[in-house]
Amino acid sequence: MTKSTFAKTKAQIKSYQYYLFWGACTFAVMAGQIYVGTGYRNMSESLDKLVDAYVNRPRVMPVEKPLYEMPIIR
Repeated sequence: MTKSTFAKTKAQIKSYQYYLFWGACTFAVMAGQIYVGTGYRNMSESLDKLVDAYVNRPRVMPVEKPLYEMPIIR
């Protein structure tokens, strides 16, 4: 038994649609991962800036002020 040309063409179209569908799904998943990865990198950089600005700043000893300052008389 041999397949008719219609059955062969139908099987080829089904195969083409199958690969087109899974190719589109693969592209969508990869694009989503790139999008999330880029957002994660931006969030990490902004968090690093925040930590550097407030936590890792140099600590300075407070200067003790006298209780009362005498005015300068000229």
